[in-house]
Amino acid sequence: MYLDSCILVKLLAVEPDSDYFERSLRGQPLTSSELAYAEVLSALLARERTGKISAADRRRAWRQFLDWVETGEVRLEPLNFLVLRKSTQVLEHCHPQAPLRTMDAIHLATVEFSQDFPLATTDARLRDAASLLGFELFPGAPSFPAN
Repeated sequence: MYLDSCILVKLLAVEPDSDYFERSLRGQPLTSSELAYAEVLSALLARERTGKISAADRRRAWRQFLDWVETGEVRLEPLNFLVLRKSTQVLEHCHPQAPLRTMDAIHLATVEFSQDFPLATTDARLRDAASLLGFELFPGAPSFPAN
């Protein structure tokens, strides 16, 4: 299963739907992009700045993420020119129905290369674009938890 960075963060820092994703993803092979390396830390730092987590919790969560990568619990797919070129095709394919941000297009290109479906995300824009591309999504619409 491919996780966008927001799902990784839900597994590392307590959010309203963290338990749902922890239970649902336990024991699954998990993949993301090397892009997650920077995105996860950025999200954790943002949570610390806004007082949602302490500095100690942010450091613990970051160490946990690094451990997952080191042990292979989360496999990071390479961020390279092929992925970037594919991301431009994704941007064009989804335009104008699903206006994508650059990082979203990179995640979609990476999941397409890895073929590690379904794509786990709660980001509405990413979900819309993934649907246009015909990607299987997790969670499915009927069980999609409220953010």
